[in-house]
This record gives sequence, structure tokens and C-alpha cells, in this order.
Amino acid sequence: MNAKKNNGFRAAFGNAFLGFDYAFRTERNLKIHFTVAVLVITAGALLKVSALEWAILMLTIGAVFVTEMINTAIEYTVDLASPEKHDLARKAKDVSAGAVLIIAASSVIIGLIIFLPKLIALF
Repeated sequence: MNAKKNNGFRAAFGNAFLGFDYAFRTERNLKIHFTVAVLVITAGALLKVSALEWAILMLTIGAVFVTEMINTAIEYTVDLASPEKHDLARKAKDVSAGAVLIIAASSVIIGLIIFLPKLIALF
């Protein structure tokens, strides 16, 4: 096995951007998360969230993106390691998808905690 190593800091960043670009172009759920993130950022700007609320929102958005991308990487790896149907392969994919579900549900709750009082105050 002759794996090619990164040729430095710049190459590592380049590979990371290529990975994000590929995931964004090919993964429907990542596009959905991106759309929701744009809506959340827009709502945050319009509703004038505090610096602490911005920090929480950015960490939450980042956690959703990271979890979705790790889920995608796990799915690719499982498909490579087990191209045939296998119960353990299905379980690995289901567990990683469950992680995305948990962070997505948590992000909705965080959004409600931050935005609901501001929206109620408008009406």
C-alpha cells in the first residue's frame, strides 16, 4: 500500500476544500443544511441576536455540517469496505445517520430557544 502524503499545509487545505466542494455538490442533505444555515443567519441578522447567540448559532451550524460530512465519509468507507449488502454495514450507516438526526434535532431546539422569544416579542 503506497498512500500519497500531503505535501504540506497548503495541500492539506486544498484537499479539505476539495472534500467540502465534492460533498456539497453531491450530497442533497448538505445542500438542505446549507439552505437552512442561510435562513438562520438571515434571521439572526434581522432579529439582531446577541454576540453569544451568534456564537451558539455558528457552533450549531458548524456541528451540523461536520456531522453530515462525517456521516458521508462513513457511508463512502462502508461502501468501499463492503460493496455487498451486509447487516453490519447497514448498522454502521444507520448509526452515523442517527448522529446527524440528533444534531439536527438539537439545532432546531437551539433555534427555537434563540428565535422564539424574539419572534413572540415582534407580535
